[in-house]
Amino acid sequence: MAKLQKSIDKRNALVKATIELVNNDGFHATPMSKIAKMANVSPATIYLYFENKQDLVNQTYIDVKAEYTKYAFETYDENMSVEAGFELIWKRIADFKLKECEHAMFLAQCDNSPMIDEASRQQGIKHLQPLLDLWKRGKKEGVIKPLSDYLLYAYAINPLSFLMMIQKRGVFQLDKDLLEEAYQSAWSSIKVCK
Repeated sequence: MAKLQKSIDKRNALVKATIELVNNDGFHATPMSKIAKMANVSPATIYLYFENKQDLVNQTYIDVKAEYTKYAFETYDENMSVEAGFELIWKRIADFKLKECEHAMFLAQCDNSPMIDEASRQQGIKHLQPLLDLWKRGKKEGVIKPLSDYLLYAYAINPLSFLMMIQKRGVFQLDKDLLEEAYQSAWSSIKVCK
């Protein structure tokens, strides 16, 4: 049992080091040797858990995406109205991005990088299924604009990454009122106007 925990701890240390180094230095300036050093393991140890750097980054992306979506959907009930469900999910996503800034920054970098392979991206999208199902129901009920899920995500969810980044830089501070304004803007961008 102790051996298993030690193995889990090493893998977690590698994932944590990958997130920190990619956030600070970018994908290409993060060699495996630097990841191993920060994780306090030998470089050869990485290859017990991951095939190569691509696999390490993809697996880290999937792990963080799973953590992010678990948090986002934890209190969601698919029987909620579309508007109430979207508000709850959106605010949970905002909370995650602002509280777990390092993980959210890593996801934002991955979303904008060719480093993540298509299979990993598709696996990451699967984690968003409750939101996609909510949007599908919303379109069917005439509550959500009949747009591509990519456009809905771009208008309603992606701006949170921008707000998180400028808050991290100290340029802007999201208080309760501004967060509510951001939510209202997100909802207005995807709801059908009557």
